[in-house]
Amino acid sequence: MSSTFLFVYHGGGMPETPEEGEKAMAAWRTWMDNIGKAFVDDGNPVGMSKTVGADGVTDNGGANPTSGYSIVRADSIEAACDMAKGCPILDGGKGTIEVAEIIQM
Repeated sequence: MSSTFLFVYHGGGMPETPEEGEKAMAAWRTWMDNIGKAFVDDGNPVGMSKTVGADGVTDNGGANPTSGYSIVRADSIEAACDMAKGCPILDGGKGTIEVAEIIQM
């Protein structure tokens, strides 16, 4: 039985030239095409975030701000992590992906 998993992207970077942007988008599309129908929601990048705590609101998303998200369907968290391993955000050690099962309530 498969479950849904949240990929939370941290880090990465913005391409410096239009050519780099095209190359980055092609890499993301190839990775996403390889995963195919397992994507429930391809997701999107996100803007600068704020962290809300009991002591107030902090700018910039804390120590490891979120840069985007996706939702996938997989048989296990290990299978979801295997899907995440091919993500271009990991290239060159510039980013990470947090993988968490979405618990249906």
